[in-house]
Amino acid sequence: MDGHGGQERQLFELGRLVKAGLTQPLGLMRPGGVGRILAVQSGEGDIERGLLEMGFVEGACVEVLHHGFLGRDPLAVRINQTMTVALRRGEANAVLVGPLLDQGADTRSSTGQEARLS
Repeated sequence: MDGHGGQERQLFELGRLVKAGLTQPLGLMRPGGVGRILAVQSGEGDIERGLLEMGFVEGACVEVLHHGFLGRDPLAVRINQTMTVALRRGEANAVLVGPLLDQGADTRSSTGQEARLS
């Protein structure tokens, strides 16, 4: 039962971030952009599996280092400040990235917003 409740909470938080406009596909991030992976999903299982095997897992920190010259393809991306990977834009768009916040900072910022609104 705990597994389902945790998963529902995670989906709720993901939906809240999407509605607030705080998420974007990795392929749309500019060079120098940093974020945390929220989800990896594509219509094709092979692409999704390959991304997961390369380290594109939920919670990992990603930074866009460089875009290619022609069509801005490929992207150079650093994962968890340890590994650099080149991706085509289509593959990168399967990775949903949100703001780089830890749980403590997220709760502090929400209480700060509530205090400002009062």
